[in-house]
Amino acid sequence: MKEHKFLKTAVASMLLATLAGCASQGPAWEEDKTYQLTVLHTNDHHGRFWHNKYGEYGMAARKTLIDSIRAEVAASGGEVLLLSGGDINTGVPESDLLDAEPDFKGMTMIGYDAMAIGNHEFDNPLHVLDMQMGWADFPMLSANIYDKETGERKYQAYQVFEKQGIKIAVVGFTTADTWKIGNPEYIGGLEFRAPEDEAKVVLAEIEANEQADLVFAVTHMGHFADGKHGGNAPGDVTLARSLEPGQLDLIVGGHSQEPVCMEGENRVADFSPGDECKPDQQNGTWIVQAHEWGKYVGRADYEFRNGELSLVSYDLIPVNLKKKIKVDGESQRVFIQDEIAADAEMQAFLQPYQDKGQAELNVTIGTINDTLVGERAIVRSSQTNLGRLIATAHMERAKADFAVMNSGGVRASIATGDVTYKDVLTVQPFANALTYTDMSGKEVLEYLTAVATKEKDSGAFAQFAGVSLTVSNGQISDVLIGGMPVDMAKTYRFTVPSFNASGGDGYPKVTGHPGYVNTGFVDAEVLKEFIETNSPIDVSKFEPMGEITYK
Repeated sequence: MKEHKFLKTAVASMLLATLAGCASQGPAWEEDKTYQLTVLHTNDHHGRFWHNKYGEYGMAARKTLIDSIRAEVAASGGEVLLLSGGDINTGVPESDLLDAEPDFKGMTMIGYDAMAIGNHEFDNPLHVLDMQMGWADFPMLSANIYDKETGERKYQAYQVFEKQGIKIAVVGFTTADTWKIGNPEYIGGLEFRAPEDEAKVVLAEIEANEQADLVFAVTHMGHFADGKHGGNAPGDVTLARSLEPGQLDLIVGGHSQEPVCMEGENRVADFSPGDECKPDQQNGTWIVQAHEWGKYVGRADYEFRNGELSLVSYDLIPVNLKKKIKVDGESQRVFIQDEIAADAEMQAFLQPYQDKGQAELNVTIGTINDTLVGERAIVRSSQTNLGRLIATAHMERAKADFAVMNSGGVRASIATGDVTYKDVLTVQPFANALTYTDMSGKEVLEYLTAVATKEKDSGAFAQFAGVSLTVSNGQISDVLIGGMPVDMAKTYRFTVPSFNASGGDGYPKVTGHPGYVNTGFVDAEVLKEFIETNSPIDVSKFEPMGEITYK
């Protein structure tokens, strides 16, 4: 594997510092002079290099906006730092099919300075991430990911930038939940240490080696107001509170995919595009996040004077977002703010990628007579027709007795009417393999107890086909497989995505079980074939009828 150029830069900087000795150097900025610094940021891009069908967001309009802000700031004597909170991968088929090549190369064209490595950067084998780092002409940072074999950091921890003589260290952190929500097949050799512990280590390194005037963090950990992270790993608020006051000047976050705009202490505002936005501040650290998908570009304008950083203004700028209005009784979508024109060079660069994807994806594979529900807020808390249809497709393909499908692997609904390959890949973008395991009835009950009791409102919440049961107080009862009580001595076959078979979402790991088989069939291909074979599909046949009961 080639050595990344930013790692070379870091090593060279360390050598130069060693040769120069340990003598402290004074700052390059002037006393009693006020400097302007603007930080722009996005996060949770998730493959949205192209605008949506309504002409909203997209990287071409984003480039126009960022270029205009750079020109404005430069004209007033300031400089810009452009950062990302990570999760560039996974979400749009045109991007997924191309390993997010247009997205990373597009970020290079826009001129990103650094990004956090997000958990979805591990949705593919590690060699794909290495390839993406080659496409990105900027450092992808994470200080808390370690190689289990060597005990060393796997990726670059931080990068130092100089703006008008001000030295800014930007350090990256990735959610510790990645070990659980990432694909164990790809990340088994990695250790995701607690960012709040690793921060103390890397910030001490920066203090000793860099003499930085400011320290910013790019994180993919989630905001979680007042540090209340629930079943998630701790996020940005916890990180800021775990350090000495002001050790971090700014956290540019991601992962929770929200506009971090506060009303009062520790309360997130009900934000709408165009509203004023006050970022969070914890323990002397500003915390910002710009929702998702490039819908907004966050803009923080600072003044730096005599070593002190002051926030002058903050804004979340909508990127061609629209709202619905009534015109002559008809509903129309209109721009919330003035339309941002697409950058011509970026548009021309991205067009071939979009065309290639469209040619492969917009092919009708079947029809359905009602909506298949995969909306996040619903599928992660109740059984749905889409969850059951996917599980049924897996069950039939593997000739299994029942199927388990994690709701985190169901990413969207499918609307009534024609179904395309793109619809399927939007629902199942992770390319998990179909697996099955043959277990005794006794083992099956133990397994079902573990997965059926997973908490609601999480991706671990299970969808089922071929089984009925009651869940109460962390236990299951009234279990029927194929309509019959479980025979403890009988062998049953069930399917589960490879992600969960390897222990993802905290499911019992079954890859070492003697009855385990990885079929090699990709989940989206299995769903595509099921829809093609059974079209037209009567959705009512997959409606949950109380087979899974929660008390």
